[in-house]
Amino acid sequence: MTAPYVNLGRILVIIPTYNEIDNIDIAVAAVRIATPEIDVLVADDNSPDGTGVRADEIAAIDHHVKVLHREGKEGLGAAYLAAFQWAKAQGYDVVVEMDADGSHRAVDLPALLNALVEADVVLGSRWIKGGRVVNWPKHREFLSRGGNMYTKLWLGMPISDATGGFRAFRIAALDAIGLEAVQSQGYCFQVDMAWRAVQANLRVAEVPIVFVERERGESKMDQAIVQEALKRVTQWGIDKRKADLKRLLGR
Repeated sequence: MTAPYVNLGRILVIIPTYNEIDNIDIAVAAVRIATPEIDVLVADDNSPDGTGVRADEIAAIDHHVKVLHREGKEGLGAAYLAAFQWAKAQGYDVVVEMDADGSHRAVDLPALLNALVEADVVLGSRWIKGGRVVNWPKHREFLSRGGNMYTKLWLGMPISDATGGFRAFRIAALDAIGLEAVQSQGYCFQVDMAWRAVQANLRVAEVPIVFVERERGESKMDQAIVQEALKRVTQWGIDKRKADLKRLLGR
């Protein structure tokens, strides 16, 4: 039995993929079972392992599943930005970001959607009461907690999990955020979107989720992604302090 969720109009769950052939069937099926009325868009970056081909096969027998084929691997941020534009062109009212590797549980999706009743953006949070991670090594948890704490304190952003990738947006919120200016990749893209939502004075809410470490395939996390996030968050904090000082001095 699926959990109830409110009617928010047309909803699209976006699942970006690159070499997720072992996970794509499971990921799509989980969403279709948990939320049967919702559409799924697989945004594939021309996966050499055949993920895009398999997504086409799924879509051929399920009209709720769509596939966006991209020319090559350009990163998580670029995949989501292209998918957002596709969703807007198709007239969707809500978009949801969701990983393909099973780390985001489809059973938590109704909670995100219900929170959109009083919010413009809803973040699935591992680091608030009720949220947790499963099968993570301690060093990974330390990195995530530390990165989110740094982001929260340095930017003065009232968000406990700015790097999480399970989140829902009203389409109008994407317009307010200004997608044309977003250039971040990796999990820094998630921080970037959250930061822009806060700066745009959107209503941002967090709901607890259970994050489960992937069992199949390889993680896309690497040192370059971490370094990009640290560099960009640091610069955003510096820019914020400069802007605050100018306002204080009346300039």
